Amino acid sequence: MAPSTAAANAKWLKKIKWDEHGLVPVIAQEVATGDVVMFAWMNRDALAKTVELGEAVYWSRSRKKLWHKGEESGHVQKVLEIRLDCDDDVVLLKIEQAGGIACHTGRHSCFFQKFEGDDWHTVEPVLRDPEMIYTNPKK
Repeated sequence: MAPSTAAANAKWLKKIKWDEHGLVPVIAQEVATGDVVMFAWMNRDALAKTVELGEAVYWSRSRKKLWHKGEESGHVQKVLEIRLDCDDDVVLLKIEQAGGIACHTGRHSCFFQKFEGDDWHTVEPVLRDPEMIYTNPKK
């Protein structure tokens, strides 16, 4: 997908070192807790739309389209601050997470598995059954 003309010409977007697919990795960090709740990708249009809306919009690599976080679940991410790392190749979003759930599994964070001993262990509970989230969005 080619970026929109406005996004392609924005000076602030040109500073970012996009990968060979026109994407940049994005970390979503919840301001209230300091938790890293999600990792995703953005293209120029997704980042420009994020700035425009004040809510996180990502690029879905599997669906090959823009994905407004929370469009189905209601768990939108209000963006309070956007930062760029020292190499200009990773974006950090400081966010407020609606509903306290960032992960499609119904957990607070996508990083709910912890390596201990010689295996991965689930260390965060499911806050809401994903079937309830996606059958009855925003409830």
